[in-house]
Amino acid sequence: MDLISWKIGGEQGEGIDSTGDILATVCNRLGYYIYGYKHFSSRIRGGHTNYKIRISTKKVLSTSGDLQILVALDQDTIDLEYKELVPGGLIIADTKFKPHLPEGCEAALLPVPMTEMAKELGNLQVRNVIAVGVSAYLLGLPLQGFEDMVMEKFGKKKGMGEVNVQALRLGYEHAESLFSVYKDFRLAPGDGKARLLLIGNEAAALGALAGGCRVMTAYPITPASEIMQYLIPTFPQFGGIVVQCEDEIASITAAIGAGFGGARAMTATSGPGLSLMQEGIGLASMAEIPVVIINTQRGGPSTGMPTKQEQSDVFAMIFGGHGDSPRIVLTPSTTEEAFYDTALAFNLAERFQCPVLVATDLAISLNLTTVDNLDLSRIKIDRGQVANTEELLKMGRDVFKRYAVTESGVSPRSLPGQKYGQYLATGIEHSETGKVQENPDNRVNQMNKRFRKLQGLDVPGVRYNGAENPDILLVGFGSTTGAIDKVVDELTEDGVKAAHLHVRVMWPFPSKEIKAAIEKAKRVVVAENNAQAQLLRLIKMEVGHYDHVESLLKYNGNPFLPSDIMGKCREVLG
Repeated sequence: MDLISWKIGGEQGEGIDSTGDILATVCNRLGYYIYGYKHFSSRIRGGHTNYKIRISTKKVLSTSGDLQILVALDQDTIDLEYKELVPGGLIIADTKFKPHLPEGCEAALLPVPMTEMAKELGNLQVRNVIAVGVSAYLLGLPLQGFEDMVMEKFGKKKGMGEVNVQALRLGYEHAESLFSVYKDFRLAPGDGKARLLLIGNEAAALGALAGGCRVMTAYPITPASEIMQYLIPTFPQFGGIVVQCEDEIASITAAIGAGFGGARAMTATSGPGLSLMQEGIGLASMAEIPVVIINTQRGGPSTGMPTKQEQSDVFAMIFGGHGDSPRIVLTPSTTEEAFYDTALAFNLAERFQCPVLVATDLAISLNLTTVDNLDLSRIKIDRGQVANTEELLKMGRDVFKRYAVTESGVSPRSLPGQKYGQYLATGIEHSETGKVQENPDNRVNQMNKRFRKLQGLDVPGVRYNGAENPDILLVGFGSTTGAIDKVVDELTEDGVKAAHLHVRVMWPFPSKEIKAAIEKAKRVVVAENNAQAQLLRLIKMEVGHYDHVESLLKYNGNPFLPSDIMGKCREVLG
């Protein structure tokens, strides 16, 4: 087969993630494309959790509703997950909990005494690795790559590498002797090419590093914490620093301070943290100080569902805080784009001297994905308009007009230490020199100047693929891209003229491009993971109302499946 879905489930804290990572990493090394989706509770131990991995000979960018192989470490996993199994699907189950199939389940039950085998090896922790060995046989994969992987992962601890290799072989041989008739789900060979395997948070962290960022100030929060965790040991190797602050307010203001000082600085957070940062984002906007904020969206409001998928921070990122506060909001839709967009964000922050938010979501941030090698030649550093030291010296003691009203809205900024470049930088309305000024004309001039900057943004606001005058146009942002592309491909194969418009810059809103695409389509469906149709409301606000545009919402904590979107398309097309 060219595409297999494999899932492992059990109680949180039973090593579900590490087991899935072993399978995903080995398959990635064999030249397969991986898309992993983790479903877990917002607690350390207890509660059902599962990890679904799609293994394909072609690029795959979404999870799905079908499943070929399920590894069950408890009966709950079978009861909760069996409906995804295709007819003839396989359930590898530990005999310890006396597994049984629910009524109507058409899968084959493959009982394996995993716990007993682990006891024989003298280490109960290798139970899951036995399941990996069974899976490797059923998938038709060579065992050597798995042996190499567990030696890398566990070999530093005395005897652990060897016992895990034994566990792999025990599981593989058990399957070979008892399950040889099950050959329906063997994978076609991978291409053997080496590719990266990353979660979106790692890609964003690498993008920050490549983009010249050297200061990160942040407070841990799910699902953004891996960005900081990755950069803590990495930044010092490149002259950078990570500071874990006492809260999100300190995080944003410290990053603004570093930006004022001339460093490329960032913070990373999620919805509750973004709420706390809003006054600081307004400060960066008013004082025209570059700063980058990565916001990994999750289920809200309040604490909400920290470990579940949602895209409900759109309004907060664009309009959050008090007053009129210009900012740029980028919306990467894949792991690769999380890398490139984060690097780009630092250029935009310094070019336009304003806050730039990179809006990912949980499905991008935490899902493990195969990534084609990143092209560092695409990363260029543009520090924007920095005051020339020679010109400052010529100016002498004349007061430096840091906030000079210009046609573009961007004024050259000085950096601390530049002679004659000093100026006041506060959150109070100011004159061109930075001094407090509440004159009505000055207020209008400075407000217009700050907003005029965004008119110069030259980043493509959307990505479009498909028919030029489609029968149906699907619109989305963020991680919905893979599911939408899959549906467009299937509709096209069925003879339907279909297209996909993906929003890549949420603010300034790409009104012209979206208007042109909507008006060429017969029917339009906007798919988004929130309850208020925030993207559709933006379209209505910035583009206009259209009778042929409909909304598709999903806010139960799970990402869109292609089947969700296809069902709506069939309904719309009649």
